[in-house]
Amino acid sequence: MMFVETEDLIAQLELIDRIGKLGLTNHFEKEIKEALDTVENSNPCITENLYATALHFKILRQHDYKVSQDVFGGFMDEKGALKESNFWDVKGTLELLEASNLAFEGERILDEAKASSTVALRGSKVWNLDDNLARQVVHALELPSQRRVGWFNVKWHIHAYEKDNHANTILLLELAKLNFNMVQAALQNDLREVSMWWNNLGLKEHLKFARDRPVECFMFAVGLNFHPGYTSFRILLSKVINLILIIDDVYDIYGSLEELKIFTNAVDRWDVGVTEQLPECMKTCFQVLYNTTCEFAHKIEEESGWNLALPHLSKAWADFCKALLVEAEWYSRSYTPSLEEYLSNGCISSSVSVLMVHTFFSTTHRDGIKEIADFLHKNEDLVHNISLIVRLTNDLGTSTAEQERGDAPSAIICYMREMNASEDIAEAKIKGMIDNAWKKINGTCLRTPQQLPFLSPFINNIATNIARMAHSLYQAGDGFGDQEQGSRLIQSVLVEPLPL
Repeated sequence: MMFVETEDLIAQLELIDRIGKLGLTNHFEKEIKEALDTVENSNPCITENLYATALHFKILRQHDYKVSQDVFGGFMDEKGALKESNFWDVKGTLELLEASNLAFEGERILDEAKASSTVALRGSKVWNLDDNLARQVVHALELPSQRRVGWFNVKWHIHAYEKDNHANTILLLELAKLNFNMVQAALQNDLREVSMWWNNLGLKEHLKFARDRPVECFMFAVGLNFHPGYTSFRILLSKVINLILIIDDVYDIYGSLEELKIFTNAVDRWDVGVTEQLPECMKTCFQVLYNTTCEFAHKIEEESGWNLALPHLSKAWADFCKALLVEAEWYSRSYTPSLEEYLSNGCISSSVSVLMVHTFFSTTHRDGIKEIADFLHKNEDLVHNISLIVRLTNDLGTSTAEQERGDAPSAIICYMREMNASEDIAEAKIKGMIDNAWKKINGTCLRTPQQLPFLSPFINNIATNIARMAHSLYQAGDGFGDQEQGSRLIQSVLVEPLPL
């Protein structure tokens, strides 16, 4: 009904934008598709209205429609920068910043648009704004929407839209609040099951050195997929993430180099017997890994009749442990690798491959698993770029703390020593690499619906959300180590309902 009543092009785009920001896209998929099929062929006064053009571009790119960067050519000066006359259009400049973060590799107009809009929004000209618009500017400058976990920002957008008296917005807000509270109640039930599993394992008593973070691990799973119908996905993935943290702590904190070699060999051979030489707590750790992974593979077999998941799962764990062992060996020798060598190993130790293979099998195995089981091997670039973002955002967020603890070198340290560069220059280099990785991911998201349409939900949402979760975790430090930051998010998403 709202789409029928909203015939104006800009109003249609704004409605779709609101629906997405309020976490309601899955309730209006058919209507959004029909509206965008019409919008795709329209021209929103491209040479006159920056706000309309940027919003049009952003919405189409977000929903995997082809749209050229050339639509912004008329807003740029002869040097390729945003014309100063546009600086006064704060809403338009804000939308341009958001749109520019959907750029592909080689889109120089969007690169310039991002740089110019960032300067303009940070400049003194924009600060005589109403409070709501000023908050939106600060929010976008901190982290653009493309890099945020959508569900974690629903409450923020609800509060932002509460000052909008448009009838459609009021109706959407009522629906968004009800939807948020219903999803929250479903997530609370999932968390109870995860907590019961964790407590029954008794690992916090056996592995006192390891992080005890079942709720934070569950939040990571929620960030990848919050929809109530994905309970099994969240519970299984929460177990996997808990094990990633525990194994990471075994390599970082507990095991001697010789013990870590034995543990790595056990995982590589997938053989409980190899662990006989290890301390009891490391035996327990491997046994839980073994049992949980076999349980995961068995569940896939039950649901799909396909019994070949285990080799893929165990290989991902073996590769992860081998990468952690390399880092332990570097640390034992006080060795600082080159940035290239560090990232070649660090992308694997980021654990993204482990996450990708588990999320892949738990969401796509119903759609012909025999034909797509080798998907991750054929899409190594996607895995690499997501891994790169996770590794580099981790290093940006935790580098100082890790240096103080004497941990293995980070990407920043490797670059500083290799290039004899300052920390500021190294950080700028790392941020540039993150930007470039996002451009490659954006390109993959556009190509996937045409090449592998049945995989589009996995690539464009769950897989990409792994990269977004990295920004959420490490934007203000170490999310798994910073309990105060994590607690605020947990309270907002899992505990505090919205008043109706």
